[in-house]
Amino acid sequence: MPTTVLVTGGAGFIGSHTCVELLTHGYDVVVVDDHSNSSPHALERVAKTAGRPVTAAYETDLRDRRALNAVFDAHRVDAVIHFAARKAVGESVQIPVAYYDTNVGGTTALLAAMEQHDVRRLVFSSSCSVYGDATKVPLTEADPVAPTNPYATTKLLCERITGDVCRRLPGLSVLALRYFNPVGAHPSGHLGEDPRGVPNNVMPYLAQVAVGRRDRLRVFGDDYPTPDGTGVRDYIHVMDVAEGHRVALEHLDDEHGMRVFNLGTGTGTSVLELLAAFSAACGREIPHEITGRRPGDVPALVADPGAVARAWGWTTRRDLTDMCRDAWRFQELNPSGYPG
Repeated sequence: MPTTVLVTGGAGFIGSHTCVELLTHGYDVVVVDDHSNSSPHALERVAKTAGRPVTAAYETDLRDRRALNAVFDAHRVDAVIHFAARKAVGESVQIPVAYYDTNVGGTTALLAAMEQHDVRRLVFSSSCSVYGDATKVPLTEADPVAPTNPYATTKLLCERITGDVCRRLPGLSVLALRYFNPVGAHPSGHLGEDPRGVPNNVMPYLAQVAVGRRDRLRVFGDDYPTPDGTGVRDYIHVMDVAEGHRVALEHLDDEHGMRVFNLGTGTGTSVLELLAAFSAACGREIPHEITGRRPGDVPALVADPGAVARAWGWTTRRDLTDMCRDAWRFQELNPSGYPG
């Protein structure tokens, strides 16, 4: 079993919650994060929540190969969880070169450093967006992939690059986790989603409207072929996502090579249903307006999570009410997000 885990993007939303999960289960954690969309204060909250700090944290861009190799030189890394990436669908349409540069370039640099230092275990943060404009739901891992935006394309490219590396290095074990829409926060309220600038995802935007930082939620499109016309997504609690990554570490040695699993609940929720659930959690109606569709979005993405349940005996444990309650608790306790 791996004991020291390098977490790239460890100060980010999913990364910080995964650090807590790992620390509370006895792992030592080394973090690399350039803080382009995260706060170093998140790692202080990680230490407070987990009861112990990460072993070390480096403010480093993965594309800086010299700095990245120095991290591997300084620590005996047993496994890597790779989160670090740009992640906004709409933004990726506007600045595709930056997305390819960061997401693909960072992944190839990481794979090179792992090979150089003989690290053969990797959990890769992929995305349901690789399925594109799905013709059916729920989606299994065997369904066709057809990305509709640069962000999704970068995730699929990284999967394929990693698969190629696995074929060249027979001892390499990689689990690519295609998770759907992580939301929520740690139930303590210490950790949550605090994006820099205007949130690109619906839940943190909802929370900022609810706490008074923004005036209303924009709902992108109400003419999709869904029950209420708004986009349907499989929202998954960030603590379930974090737990899924920790369980993935425990199964990296099941077999060598590249394996892909969905992480989701199997339940679809529309934007208007999410809006109603969050309104109930915070006890007030949240103002919203309907606007045009956002480029790159698709009508519905819902997981079939059966494969991971069969392989690992693991399923999600938290529902939409938990997601909204915990997200609101973090925002209410931290109305301006993390300090600084």
